[in-house]
Amino acid sequence: MKLLNTSLISSLFVLTSVISSNSFAAMEDDPLLTKVMINKLEMTDKDDNGNRTTVWETDAWIGKDLNKFWLKSSGERVDGKQETSTSALYSRAIDANWDFQVGLLHDTVPEESRNYAEIGLKGIAPYFFETDASVAIGKNGHSKLSVSSEYEMMFTQQLVLSPEIEFTAYGKADEKMGVGSGLSSGELGLRLRYEIRREFAPYIGVNFSKKFGQTADFATAEGEGTSDTQLVMGIRAWF
Repeated sequence: MKLLNTSLISSLFVLTSVISSNSFAAMEDDPLLTKVMINKLEMTDKDDNGNRTTVWETDAWIGKDLNKFWLKSSGERVDGKQETSTSALYSRAIDANWDFQVGLLHDTVPEESRNYAEIGLKGIAPYFFETDASVAIGKNGHSKLSVSSEYEMMFTQQLVLSPEIEFTAYGKADEKMGVGSGLSSGELGLRLRYEIRREFAPYIGVNFSKKFGQTADFATAEGEGTSDTQLVMGIRAWF
């Protein structure tokens, strides 16, 4: 009996060791990781009123290879007024190039805000265009479509030119938020960065933005312009 107990204990010890080794290996193969990305942190040249605009676009995620939790924040601040867009998303890899994302979106303008449920895709489109596309559904029939895409042209190992395009459309006019139905706004940008290190790169560039349709009408009524071309200077970093 003593020999049987000793053999049983030895077998359990070996089995536990094997399971622990496999679990540890699995953890090592798919560790918990984090990343913070400052895609844009820039300032424009002065507008007709002598104001500069501060623009940011940041992402952060935590998770493993297939499943992650994302936070995205973008916006601009000019003359003490700020507009922001913030998303909290669950992200699931659906193939080698694309993640499916679902969660919540919170948009703000001075003295007003809107909440949406958001679904989207983020990844690498054909020809290596980094693309982020989402559809958001809010209360009272409000909806929003956002698409942005960027391409990197490597001149050297450190000098990179990035053409960018972005547009936003809404399913319903929302005067309090200053947006009309249909195509609302679009941007074209060209930024040249110098990667001092892969994780840190200052850049200069030019950005053209335009508002369309009812959104342009709302902007005109508020005494704002409907199109603008600005020189920008900023940094791009990640850690």
